[in-house]
Amino acid sequence: MNRLGFLIARTLRDEGALQRLSAPQSAVLGDLAGKRIALVGNARALADTRHGAQIDAADLVIRINRAPIPSAESHGSRTDWLALAVRLSAADRTRLAPTRVLWMSPKRKRLDWRTATSPGFYLHPLADYQALKARLGAPPTTGAMMIDLIARSDMARLELYGFDFFASLSLSGRRTADQVPHDFKGESEWVHKLMLADRRIARH
Repeated sequence: MNRLGFLIARTLRDEGALQRLSAPQSAVLGDLAGKRIALVGNARALADTRHGAQIDAADLVIRINRAPIPSAESHGSRTDWLALAVRLSAADRTRLAPTRVLWMSPKRKRLDWRTATSPGFYLHPLADYQALKARLGAPPTTGAMMIDLIARSDMARLELYGFDFFASLSLSGRRTADQVPHDFKGESEWVHKLMLADRRIARH
């Protein structure tokens, strides 16, 4: 698909055409198999920790959206995959330099050509988004969608960092919980139940 075809498919919301740009979900799940994964959220409280070395020691480091990194001591420095629901500036793309970008948002109109044609690009299926939305009773965060995706893989371990479900707000913005469309209490309870059911998952 060329750029014009992409723009037409995006405008017409031609999901089939857009999905042809994506790596199959089975391939993404296969790439997670056997891995120790660090999924790094954007809670402000993470900046007060010293988890950086532990994050960078993971087999795969996945960050979310603009992924601010105040210090390597708290956040680590590696970014292998980047899960996006926002457009990424050129500066952030250069700073993070992910080897794979995963577009998690159902809002396809925000998807840009550079992201859609990046190596290993993955477009999260709308059906998966809708299923998690129904389970949570609210639009899921990018972090929740990634947790759901990774939990369905044969990964060895999933360590969650920077997930306090908006208790300390976000490093990537100034909005309060009341100003975003997510149910953080519901997501917290869902993750807690998931950890009880799957001992491969832990939160720091």
